[in-house]
Amino acid sequence: MIATKVFLTKGLGVHKDKLASFELALRSAGIEKCNLVYVSSIFPPKAEIISKEKGLEDLQPGQITFCVMARIETNEPNRLVSASVGLAIPSDNNNYGYLSEHHTFGEKGEVSGEYAEDLAATMLATTLGVEFNSDSAWVEREQVYKQSGHIFKTTNITQSAEGNKDGNWTTVIAAAVLLP
Repeated sequence: MIATKVFLTKGLGVHKDKLASFELALRSAGIEKCNLVYVSSIFPPKAEIISKEKGLEDLQPGQITFCVMARIETNEPNRLVSASVGLAIPSDNNNYGYLSEHHTFGEKGEVSGEYAEDLAATMLATTLGVEFNSDSAWVEREQVYKQSGHIFKTTNITQSAEGNKDGNWTTVIAAAVLLP
């Protein structure tokens, strides 16, 4: 099976129980009714990016659903958590792209998202033979990648939050959901 559609989603959950916090994050993302199967990092050739709303319409309760997911939780009050999925799509849609997941403590959402996007773009660039300086900043590499003509689009989806002030579990997720 090769996915033909992909949508990005994110969620946040807070609860006294860790598992319930994760369930609430899934509900926030709209994917709680699915049996999720985590897969690695390949964006399928010819796959179409669709909106979250359109993607959720295609899901059925109990459906086995493949996704690339970043997840992190904390029960430390005010501890910053961030989960991001990065995406890099090649210009030639006959080629595959990359999805990356990144989850971390103490990183603002923007930084976490840029890191995940950079990671996906770098993985794609290395498979396409795009030359770049790995020590340069993401903003510089992003321009090199896109000017090469090989990388069509990069983006990310990120959810960040501070740990609940009362010590309840705070869970953040970001996911790329792959649909047949």
